[in-house]
Amino acid sequence: MEIRLHPHARVRLEERGATEEEVRLTVESGERFSAKYGRVGYRRNFSFNKDWAGTRYATKQVEAYAVEENGWLVITVVVKFF
Repeated sequence: MEIRLHPHARVRLEERGATEEEVRLTVESGERFSAKYGRVGYRRNFSFNKDWAGTRYATKQVEAYAVEENGWLVITVVVKFF
C-alpha cells in the first residue's frame, strides 16, 4: 500500500512531534475510523517515555487523516501525549 504525505502533513510532523515512520505505521496497522469530509482517520499509540515541551510522557498517540488517492494521501497529523 502506498502512503504519501501532503506537504501540510510534513510540516505538522515536525511541529507536533511525530515521525514519518510513525505515520506510516499508524496508517498500516492503527485503528481506523471515519472522519469529516469523507476522510479516514487512523490512530495508534506508541511507547514514548520521554520529555515533550518540558513534561515527561509515557505514551504518544498519532492520528493521521487521509484520503484514498492511488493509495493513501495523508492530509494532516495530530499528536497527543499522555
